[in-house]
Amino acid sequence: MSVDAPETQAAPQAPRERPAGIGLVGWLRWGWRQLTSMRTALVLLFLVALGTVPGSFLPQRGLAPEKVTTFFQQHKTLAPVMDKLSLFDVYAAPWFAAIYILLFVSLAGCVLPRAKHHVDQLRSRPPKAPRNLGRLPEAASYETAAAPDEVLAEARGILKGRRFRVDTYDDAVAAEKGYLRETGNLVFHLALLVLLFAVGSGAAFGYKGNVLVTEGEGFSNTLASYDAFKGGRSFTASKLPPFTVWLDSFSASYLPSGPNRGQPTNFSAKIRYQNGLRSSVKSYDLKVNHPLNVDGSRVYLLGHGYAPRFTVRDGKGQVAFQGAVPFLPTNEATYASEGVIKVPDAQPDQLGFIGLFWPTAVPNQQGKVVSAFPAAWNPQVALFAFKGDLGLSNGAPQSVYRLETAKLKPILMGNKVKPLATGQTLQLPGGAGSVTFDGYRQYVTLQVNHDPGRVPALAAGIVAIAGIVTSFLVRRRRVWVRATAADGGRTVVQVGGLTLGGATPDFEAIVERLKAAAPEESRSTAPDEPPNTDEE
Repeated sequence: MSVDAPETQAAPQAPRERPAGIGLVGWLRWGWRQLTSMRTALVLLFLVALGTVPGSFLPQRGLAPEKVTTFFQQHKTLAPVMDKLSLFDVYAAPWFAAIYILLFVSLAGCVLPRAKHHVDQLRSRPPKAPRNLGRLPEAASYETAAAPDEVLAEARGILKGRRFRVDTYDDAVAAEKGYLRETGNLVFHLALLVLLFAVGSGAAFGYKGNVLVTEGEGFSNTLASYDAFKGGRSFTASKLPPFTVWLDSFSASYLPSGPNRGQPTNFSAKIRYQNGLRSSVKSYDLKVNHPLNVDGSRVYLLGHGYAPRFTVRDGKGQVAFQGAVPFLPTNEATYASEGVIKVPDAQPDQLGFIGLFWPTAVPNQQGKVVSAFPAAWNPQVALFAFKGDLGLSNGAPQSVYRLETAKLKPILMGNKVKPLATGQTLQLPGGAGSVTFDGYRQYVTLQVNHDPGRVPALAAGIVAIAGIVTSFLVRRRRVWVRATAADGGRTVVQVGGLTLGGATPDFEAIVERLKAAAPEESRSTAPDEPPNTDEE
């Protein structure tokens, strides 16, 4: 009887250690690689373009603050939500700045290493010839009686004449050109970096302001003169250049008839300006898309409107107000406008008026007065009158285009309001005074824009276009010529070429030049070599 050997028990194994993670440094490297990849740069570029869409469709505070106010009045629920997302000030929004900075960092991290690698390639020698030139997309071979050294010397001269970078390795000549393709691509991306930096610096150090100027008046380039002003994050008021602009007259032309009747054909503002206190006063014809350049700033003509002139006498018969009041257009086609007149100096009660102005007043089918044309062919105005406390002394800010009627008593409303023609006077009931419509003046809305990054951005854009066009037109090419001694004192010449993007006639021209340089009685085309399955 045999005794079975006890089963051998396996020795207990030590517990395996959990593999260590990549750590903080590893995660930072991974994040940097993801951020500086071309895919991320394209995504960020798309997000920047997507982020500008609200700025194109929604009114922006920096350009049209009055339209933002109107939007809030029309969309009382939606507007505050959109305002929290900075959709009325897109280009100053934190989320837009974050995308912009990430795009700049991504492009810099992607392009700068590529530029260094490209410089290293330009300084390196052309690569050695492959072992089997016949396997290249472009290949040719022939025999000649010239010695191998003579063939290689001739090949060097021909390739240099065609602007190839040439080097010799033993029995072969290596040549390449077309690095301008990669150079153009890098120039495009570097110019894009400069463009982003220029736009960012312009937003940081520049400023933009809107001001309304009536005929016969002017403004100085100070913060107090602007109706709306927005400076960059690094802008200070002391950087405002000291210039002054006066509006002498404004004229607008419209089509008088036809299907496009009332369409504007020309806007022209006759202005004078003075660059500093010691310079002379100069004249300029300000038009749309023809801004005035003064002391590094550009003055644009944005819009225009009518400013009816009034003389208001209070209950004691004294002139309490006299002047032109800008009315805002409510209809851009006919320039029917609305405005507010505030007369805090009237006695015994302060007076306020809400006015409607029609440049070409005509009755419609219902008998209501409307404006039929944007030019002032028959100007008329209607005034709704109030008296009481205008609320100007309590310190709360008020819009000049809005009348607070909470503490006012209406004294002339509804059907009692009759349109006034030029020179007519409206007597207010209850001995409150009178209002005379003295005519009108026109006003223009100007925008003063100072952008220090404008010229660098333009130059960068031109360079970027030149770089991308160059990268499309130039092809990367490599050519190798090998000369090997054969039996009978002859030389076998093999020519191979590799062109990025497909074959070009350049290779055939090089082969023809090489054959033409060989002794005529010794040239013969070598039979095609069998394909070599060995790896190069």
